[in-house]
Amino acid sequence: MSTRTFRVTVRGVFDGLSPGQRAELSERAAEHDVLRAAFTPEGTLTYDVAVRPAFTFRFLDSGEAEEDILQAAERAEASARAWLEQRGYGYKNLRSTAEDLSQAPLGKRQRREAARKSS
Repeated sequence: MSTRTFRVTVRGVFDGLSPGQRAELSERAAEHDVLRAAFTPEGTLTYDVAVRPAFTFRFLDSGEAEEDILQAAERAEASARAWLEQRGYGYKNLRSTAEDLSQAPLGKRQRREAARKSS
C-alpha cells in the first residue's frame, strides 16, 4: 500500500483577545504573513489581526488509506487548539478541510507530462 499525502487547512477566528494579546499578535504578524504560508507537518499559522480576526493553520500529514484523512483532520484541529490554548488565545468557529493529494486533479503541466510519458 502506498502512502497518501494530506493537506489539512484549519480555519477559525480569534475571540476575546485582550489588548496585550492583540498587540503581541500584531508584533509577530510578519512571521505569520500569508506569503510565508506552507503546508508543514508542524503546521503554519497565518493571520492579519489588523484587517480581521481570522486565522488559518496549514498542516501536512499522511496515511495509508483514504479513511486516514479523517484522523489527519482531527490531529490538525487538535494541534491548532493546543497552539492557541497554550498561548491563552480565545478562538471560535474552528473548522477544517482536508485534501488527499493522490485524488487531486492534475494541473495542465502535469497532464502534459503524463501524456508525454504514455506516448
